[in-house]
Order: sequence, then structure tokens, then C-alpha cells
Amino acid sequence: MPKLKTNRGAAKRFKVTGSGKVMRNNSHRRHILTKKTTKHKRDLRQSKLVSNADLPSVRKLLPNR
Repeated sequence: MPKLKTNRGAAKRFKVTGSGKVMRNNSHRRHILTKKTTKHKRDLRQSKLVSNADLPSVRKLLPNR
């Protein structure tokens, strides 16, 4: 069997925690920030967990992690 390759785009976007959970960064922080409240922008800084619905597809992109 050949080795499984990691999707490099996904490897840059997702981090796997020590307990095996997958973290992601938030969207909507790039532009049009003037109309967003300071609290909203501050909340977007924190990483979040990948939802259970998306977890199988993300795991498939990161086979060795």
C-alpha cells in the first residue's frame, strides 16, 4: 500500500489537539470590519472546534494527524 498523503491546504487550516479534537479559525475577519462591533471582532479571534458534521471529511484530509 502506498502512503496516505496529507492535504496540505487542510494541514494549514486545522490543528489537532492532544485529545484528538480538531480546531479551526473563524471566518469574517478579513475585511468590512468597520460595521462589525468590537465584541464581535474580539470573539472571532478565538479558535473553535470543528463541528461533528464536518469532522469525518476533515479527518479524511488529515489521515496522519
